[in-house]
Amino acid sequence: MLEKIRVIFTIPELRQKILLTLGLLAIYRVGWQVPLPIIDSEAMTAFAKQAGGVGELLRTVAVFSASQLSQATIFGLGIMPYISASIIFQLLGTVWPPLERLQKEGEAGRKKINEYTRYATVIICLVQSWAYVAFLAAPGRDQSLIQESFLVDGRLPLVWQFVAVMTMTAGTIFLMWLGEQIDEFGIGNGISLLIMAGILAGMPGALLELAGSTSWEVGGGAGTGKLGVEMIPVLVALFIGVVAGVVFMTQGQRRIPTQSAKHVRGRRVYGGTRQYLPLRVNQAGVMPIIFASSLLLFPQFLFQYLSRAFPENGVLLGLYESFTRGQSYLYNVCYIALIYFFCYFWTAITFNPKEMADNLKNFGAFIPGYRPGKRTADYLERVMERITYVGAGFLALVAVIPTVVAGALGIPFQAASFYGGTGLLIAVSVVFDLVQKIDSHLVMRNYSGLLERN
Repeated sequence: MLEKIRVIFTIPELRQKILLTLGLLAIYRVGWQVPLPIIDSEAMTAFAKQAGGVGELLRTVAVFSASQLSQATIFGLGIMPYISASIIFQLLGTVWPPLERLQKEGEAGRKKINEYTRYATVIICLVQSWAYVAFLAAPGRDQSLIQESFLVDGRLPLVWQFVAVMTMTAGTIFLMWLGEQIDEFGIGNGISLLIMAGILAGMPGALLELAGSTSWEVGGGAGTGKLGVEMIPVLVALFIGVVAGVVFMTQGQRRIPTQSAKHVRGRRVYGGTRQYLPLRVNQAGVMPIIFASSLLLFPQFLFQYLSRAFPENGVLLGLYESFTRGQSYLYNVCYIALIYFFCYFWTAITFNPKEMADNLKNFGAFIPGYRPGKRTADYLERVMERITYVGAGFLALVAVIPTVVAGALGIPFQAASFYGGTGLLIAVSVVFDLVQKIDSHLVMRNYSGLLERN
């Protein structure tokens, strides 16, 4: 492996792409630390830790958006507005005929959709940043999150709100540009690498938190509420096992055998070869977990607000605790149910069996035992329904592992989050995509890939 890494940096073009990508990621990490000038950083940190449902929302959004909402930085929104705009246009492409026609126009249509996505990103940025700044500047808190030098009669003037909104919007657009530069001149998917950088940046803090909650004596954790040092090898083995399972299921495929029709040209016979149509077990990717975790935050917010408004009502307090992550089985049951729902929903949007069957027919290929056309489409739909059930079960298991590990072993949830959930899935997917792109450069120069044996 060390020899392969050395070979990577001996190829000038590949070395330049990797160094450029690392440099752009470093720029992102610098901006990730720069707070808005109007924000009191210490008050914001204390608020994010004690904000209950708000803090949970900020931490959840930060995982899959490369954002720093808990510190209100210039990159506070991350690239979530761009992701939201992309999802909106992907959904519209399935129900709006003009956009569907654009998708079928090839490269020209893709560029036009990307242009519309950028415009939509700016609009979403303006709306989200204005709502976020208005929330931060709202009066009535025990400690203001805005520096006193910017307040006039206890309120933040509109001009400073406008400056903050423009700063956060420009930060998101700059991140979108960084991602596009990585796509064009670097290596890997730029947006995905930004998200993974934000996820991995939380690992040192999680390890420090885990170290602080560990008693460094054999059996020293008994009765102290701390983790015994003898559990560290167990956690390491569990982490390796979970990562191996995620890799196995992420790369898992159901291969459908296909046969190309034979045709004669002159004295030669072409076609007739046997190939495979790969269908991914985890067709929906990480999107079901993102949708499910985001949707479950709304009842938590609602019942938290109502329980504070009516403190004498114990039912509202019980409902709020029931929808708090890791405190009840109701949350996990709803979480798993929503993951299954969104798995089938997202697969139905991204996987079109009729279009796939038509493509096979147009290329002169067919699935043995099934006539081209409707019979083939029905068969592909049945197969996808079955493997989606397995993929949804895998996503549900990965999603609840952090909660189970945190509750059973008593380790902090931030550290347990690296044993599953959205962050681990994104990191594994991005790493595989990066390795495949590096392998393509190595194979072109007659070197073996990173994952190939010499």
